[in-house]
Parts: sequence; C-alpha cells; structure tokens
Amino acid sequence: MIDQKIINETLRRNVAVLSKHSVDEVRMMPTATQTQLPSVEDVKCIVSLIKSIVFTDYFHKRQPDEELRAYQIGVSMEELYRLLRQQIARGLQFCEDCQEEDVLCTGERLALEFIDSLPEIKRLLYTDIQAMFDNDPAAKTYGEVIFCYPVVNTMVHYRVAHRLHKMGVPVIPRIITEQAHSKTGIDIHPGAQIGEYFSIDHGTGVVIGETTIIGNHVTLYQGVTLGAKSFKYDEEGNMLNVPRHPIIEDHVTVYSNASILGRITIGHDSVIGGNIWLTHSVPPYSKILQSKAIDAGFQDGAGI
Repeated sequence: MIDQKIINETLRRNVAVLSKHSVDEVRMMPTATQTQLPSVEDVKCIVSLIKSIVFTDYFHKRQPDEELRAYQIGVSMEELYRLLRQQIARGLQFCEDCQEEDVLCTGERLALEFIDSLPEIKRLLYTDIQAMFDNDPAAKTYGEVIFCYPVVNTMVHYRVAHRLHKMGVPVIPRIITEQAHSKTGIDIHPGAQIGEYFSIDHGTGVVIGETTIIGNHVTLYQGVTLGAKSFKYDEEGNMLNVPRHPIIEDHVTVYSNASILGRITIGHDSVIGGNIWLTHSVPPYSKILQSKAIDAGFQDGAGI
C-alpha cells in the first residue's frame, strides 16, 4: 500500500499547480464579465423543455382538458424562461464588446424574443415530421416518427439553435447542435438555413456546413456531406468566414454518401445519386448518377 502521506502530498502539489490560471487559460477565457460560464446540463434542459412544450402529448402526461394542458405548458414555459435568460446571459460573455451590467438585461430580452418564436418553431418541426412520414414507407404512424426517429431530435436541436444563432447569441447554439450531433451522428451547424418539410432518412454521418442554404421539401440520406471545397484567407493569413457551402433548392433528393462541396447550386427538383462527388452547379431537374465502375483488374501480382 502507498503511504497516505505520499498520496496527500501528490494531491496537494497538483492542486496547487492546477488552481493557478495558466497563460493559455487566461487567454481563452472571456474577461469582460465575471458571470458564470454556460452550463451544458442546463442547456440540455432547455431543449428538453422545448420538446415537451412543442410535443406536449408525447413528452408529458396527455391532458384532454385544455386548461390542464395550458397549466402544464405554463409550468414548463416559466422554467424555460428562467434557464434561457440565464444561459443566454452567460453566452453573451463571449461577445467582445459586452459589459457585465448589460448581459443580464439582454439575456432577459432575448429569452422573451425567443419564446415569441416558439409557435413558428413548432410549425416548422411539424412540417419536418410530415416530410419524414411521407418519405419513409416503414413509418406506420406519426407517433413512431416523433418517438423513434433520430432526425426529429436533431431538428428540434437545430431549429432552436438556428433561432438563437439568428438572434446573435454566442456559444449556446453550438452547444445545442453538438448535443444532437453526439447523440445522433448528424452534424448541422446552427448557421445553416433549412426550409420547411425537411427530411433525413437514417441520418448517421450527415454533415451540413454553416453557410449551407436548403430550400423546402428536401430529402437527404445517410452520409451526405454539404461541405466546403476550400477556404479563403485575408492578407494576414486569417481564415475568412464567407459563403462556402452549397445551395440546395426546393424538392431535391440527395442519396447516401454523396459529397456536395463548395458554393454551388443544386437546381430544384434534382436527384443526386449515392457516392457522388460534386463540385459544380447543376440546373433544375438534373439527375446526377455515378458512372459505371471500371474493373482494372490485376495481372501477375501487379497493383493498379
């Protein structure tokens, strides 16, 4: 057995070192305020509360009486507002020009602004559910889609995060979408613009970049990447945040493992086949399919 004095000394020595702020720690920490930093667990609770408000009958005890339903939603709404104003305020510390006296007031204002957008978020989510149901013959009921499909969870996170992103809230939107990413394998940046009736079948491995624009009635399959082909830099070598991801117009279907890269446009009513590598725009009603495989073969042990 190791002597207890050695154990205690090792612990004390490392506590003394780790309790001091390192140079990198200070450099990476927001210094405008001394407010607590965002809580990942509280942000998770925010999304859970929104899910219970939007899909009340599915994630709360079903209430046929409208007064009881209103009371149930009201309780969730009050808790949502409390957590939202707090976490938004904590996220605002990452704004370079924020002041301590401003973040709490701004957090309250933005929390109320977000709550005013919940009816529209709910409407959009139900269009997504309709699209998922319509595009999957394996779906027997809407309840099956809401309870079981990972893309529903992803789109709740995305729709919430996108709204906060548009409101200029730092950090919190990325926390929200990354929580869905880690759980479902679907990676959607909150800055991406996605229209109504959006569907992802299966979903694992889908990547949608920050400046992507997706129209209405678009369907993606697993493994699709809507990414950047290259990056632009300023004169000092700093990466520029400019539009660099695809524009997908209405009624487009993109099949599994296709990679659509760069600021290109996929015209409406197009079909992009599986395993396609596409870096140029295509007009409406296009059908882009993989070319036939070439069997190069082997001879006398020689490789290709």
